[in-house]
Amino acid sequence: MTEPMLAPAGPVFSIDGQRVPSMARDCIHLEIEEGVEGLRTLRLHLFATGTGATGPQDRMIWLDGGVVDFGKRLVVSVGPDTNQRTVFDGTISAIEALFDDAQPPMVVLMAEDALMRLRMTRRMRSYHQVTDGDIASALADEHGLQAQVDVDGPEYDVVQQLNQSDLAFLRERARLVQAELWCEGRTLHLSSRPRRSGTRLTLVQGNHLLSVRLCADLAHQRTEVAVTGYDAQNKDVIDERAAGDVVSAEITSGRTGPQIVERALGRSATLRVREAALASTEASAWAKAEMLRRARGFVSVIGTTRGTPDLMVGSRLTLQQVGAPFEGDGYYVTRLRHTVDLVRGLRTWFAAERSTVNAVA
Repeated sequence: MTEPMLAPAGPVFSIDGQRVPSMARDCIHLEIEEGVEGLRTLRLHLFATGTGATGPQDRMIWLDGGVVDFGKRLVVSVGPDTNQRTVFDGTISAIEALFDDAQPPMVVLMAEDALMRLRMTRRMRSYHQVTDGDIASALADEHGLQAQVDVDGPEYDVVQQLNQSDLAFLRERARLVQAELWCEGRTLHLSSRPRRSGTRLTLVQGNHLLSVRLCADLAHQRTEVAVTGYDAQNKDVIDERAAGDVVSAEITSGRTGPQIVERALGRSATLRVREAALASTEASAWAKAEMLRRARGFVSVIGTTRGTPDLMVGSRLTLQQVGAPFEGDGYYVTRLRHTVDLVRGLRTWFAAERSTVNAVA
């Protein structure tokens, strides 16, 4: 990355398409968070008195209904002028007045992206002869969203949504096949990880990377995952299994968790019991997805940068100066939080994972 060492990184706010510079002026703290399960959220603290405040307290700025109101579209960009990126596009869903001892009055705004519509709708419904992609497309259409689906998976005879919100239901479907869910503007995305596009960045510990914790843990690594069930149509037991070679197809070098756990502790299989498969195609897809979930999380990373607007969920990272086992590329960002405050300015917290550690001579 090439960016100036000293450059303004203050947020830029727009309400219903109109830029509002006074929001940046009054911003005390901004926090934007997102994960692979979808629903980007925003929390913004604003000074409620000062320039432009007139009349009694119940007419404080940001509480007069002029600029800020429920349902208005809020778009936020961060970063220097040469490298600004939109990090939030959503709808104001909560307004809070905060009066604290020895502190100026504040207004707190909360907002969520378009997946909020799915979170607020709860149903009981059955789907017939559908894939998980078909379900995502149908739900997007019902909520007035476009759908962009790029995920493999079996076709199910019957899928039931049992007293779940549309968001919880879609997250469950994504989890079963290890797909990722997110919204960009008015487009709902459901995609497998290798097909999700994201930025590629290099972070150097002690430079861009202010702090980092890296951990390779065998606790949840297994050499095999089994999914069972019963095929009523063929009157046959279902027993599908996935081994460590599932994740080996995603890597080019290094030692995976399944390989190391077998060498260190012996063979270790796990039986997935949360869902009962009704067809072999279902069981095979679920077993593969569960093995991927476990193996991809072998190495976990939590870090903070000095403000990286280009960092997003889905970014591919190369980490440098972090120790021989962890050095190099292959890290995938699974959770992200951009914060802006009056003390530290822009900071970016992230969680990432990798399926391998480097071989050490």
